[in-house]
Amino acid sequence: MPHDVPLIATVAVAFVLAFAFGYAADRLRMPPLVGYLLAGVAVGPFTPGFEADMALAGQLAEMGVILLMFGVGLHFSASDLLAVKGVAIPGAVGQIVLATLLGVGLASLWGWGLGAGLVFGLSLSVASTVVLLKALEERNLLNSAEGRVAVGWLIVEDLAMVLALVLLPAFSVALGGNAPGADGHGHGAGGPIWLTLALTLGKVGAFAALAMIFGPRVVPFILAKVARTGSRELFTLSVLAIAIGIAYGSAVIFGVSFALGAFFAGVVLNESRFSHKAATESMPLQDAFSVLFFVSVGMLFDPTILVRDPLAVFAVVLLIVVGKSLIAFAIVLLLRYPVFMGLAVSASLAQIGEFSFILAGLGMSLGLLPAEGRDLILAGALLSITLNPLVFLAVDLIRKRINASRPAGALPYGAEKFEQLQGSLAEAKRLGEEREHAHELRIQALTSAFPVLSMLDAHDQERLLLLFKPKTASPGERVIRRGDRATEMYFISSGAVEVLAGGRTIRLEAGSLFGEMALLSGRRRNADISAVDYCKFLVLERRDFNQFTARYPALRSAFIDMANERRRMNEGSAEEAAESV
Repeated sequence: MPHDVPLIATVAVAFVLAFAFGYAADRLRMPPLVGYLLAGVAVGPFTPGFEADMALAGQLAEMGVILLMFGVGLHFSASDLLAVKGVAIPGAVGQIVLATLLGVGLASLWGWGLGAGLVFGLSLSVASTVVLLKALEERNLLNSAEGRVAVGWLIVEDLAMVLALVLLPAFSVALGGNAPGADGHGHGAGGPIWLTLALTLGKVGAFAALAMIFGPRVVPFILAKVARTGSRELFTLSVLAIAIGIAYGSAVIFGVSFALGAFFAGVVLNESRFSHKAATESMPLQDAFSVLFFVSVGMLFDPTILVRDPLAVFAVVLLIVVGKSLIAFAIVLLLRYPVFMGLAVSASLAQIGEFSFILAGLGMSLGLLPAEGRDLILAGALLSITLNPLVFLAVDLIRKRINASRPAGALPYGAEKFEQLQGSLAEAKRLGEEREHAHELRIQALTSAFPVLSMLDAHDQERLLLLFKPKTASPGERVIRRGDRATEMYFISSGAVEVLAGGRTIRLEAGSLFGEMALLSGRRRNADISAVDYCKFLVLERRDFNQFTARYPALRSAFIDMANERRRMNEGSAEEAAESV
C-alpha cells in the first residue's frame, strides 16, 4: 500500500469476505450470519493470512451494537407482546432462569466462579432474533400462531438481556469481576452493593424518564424540520445522529450502556409518525454495521477450541440445542398449550446469537468471563445456528408422527388455550396491520382525495405527506381574508368552504384545494374564504410549497393551470355580476 490505511483495509476485507462467506452459507441453506462469523475467523489473529486491526474492529463492533439495539427498539411492538403475554412472558422468564442455572452448573464443573457462570449461562439462554426470523420466514411460519409466540418469546428475552446489560456492571465486583471503568458501563464499586445497585437503577430510571417524556416531543420536532428540507441524506443522517447521539449521551451523562441508550432511542422513534421512514432510510447502514459486528465477533474466536476441548464444545451445543429446547417444550406444556406449539417454540430457540456476543463481550470487559468462555459461546453459536435447520426438520417429523397417531376427531391437548390465543392474535394482527399500513393508506387517501398529487412517485408522496400540517376550522370561521399576505395553501380533506370573489360565492368541498394562486403570483389574497362545515385541512406553508414545486416542475405547472382556471372562473363571475346590475 502507498500509505497506512488500517481502517479502509479492515472494512474492505471484512465486507468482501462477509459477502463471499455469507453467499456461500445461503447457498448451503444456512443463515448468512454463519458466513459473517466465519469471515471474521478468517481475518482474525488465530488463523494465518491477513490479520485485521482488532482495535478498529472492536470500535466498529460497538457501532454495530448501537445500531442493532436501535433496530430492536425501532421494531419493538408492545401489541404483539401483549397478545402472547400468557405464554411468552412466563415461558421466556422461566427458560432464561433454568438455562442460566444449567450454564452456571456447567461452568462450576470447569472450576469457574459464579460471575463467569452467570455470564456464560445468560449468554446461552437467549436466542438470535435474526436467525429465528429467517427460519420462520423460510417455513412460512412467521404469521402463524406458533411463529408469533416464538417472536414474542424472543422479545421478552431481548428485554431481559437489556436489563442484564444494566445490572451486570453493578454486580461486577460482588461476582468476582472488575469495577466498571469510565466506559459508560456503570458505576464504580466504592460502596455497598445495595448503594451501587440503587445508583445504577436510579440513573437508568432518570434516563428512561427523560427519554420517554421529552423524546416523543423533541425527536419528531427535529425530524419534521429535517423532512422539510427535502434532503434524503439529511434525514438519514438525522436518524443516525439521534440513535448514536442518544446512545453516547446516555453513557456519558447517566453512565448507562451504549446498548440501552440506543434501544430507548429506537423506542422513542418508534412512537412517532416518522418511524416508517426512519426504519426505511436507516436500514442499509444498520445492516452494514451489523455485518461488521458479526465479523468482529468472529475475529475473537479461537477455532483451536474445537480441538483443544471438544467435550466442552459438545456440552455447550447440547445445552443450547437439547437443553433449552426441552425446557421451552416443558414450559409450553405446563402452561397447557398444544404440543405442536411447544415443538415449534423449542426448535426456534435452539440457537444463540447477537445478544450472546454482546453479553460475552461485556463479561470479558468486566473480568467476569475467561477467554475460554467466550470461545465456547462463539463455538456454540456457530454450531447451533448451523444445526438449527436440522432441528426444525426433526420437529416436523415428530409433529407428523403425533398427528398420525391421534384418533380421528380427537381434540389436541391445549386446544382451548390455543383457541383463546388465536383470538388475541387475530385482534393484535388487525391492530398491527392497521398501524403497518397506516402510512400507505394515508398516501392512498391523499392521492385519491387530490388526484393532482398522483403524478408524484411513492417517495415524493411520502415526503409531501411529512410536510403537511393539520389544521381545522369551525362553521363560519374565516380561513383566508382578502388583502392578507399569502403564507400557505390548503388541501380540504373533509368539510367545505365558500370562496367570496368577484361578487359571487363558490363552494369548494373535500378534495379541492385553495390558496395556491397567491403563492404562485406572490400577490396578496384576492378573496375571502370561510368554512361552512367542520373542516379538516392539510396545510402546506409557502416555503415548503416553493421548495417542493421547484423540485417538481410538472406539479407546479399543474398548480398554475388550476390557478388560471380558478382566475377565469372568478373573472367570469365578476362579469356576470356586472351584467346583472
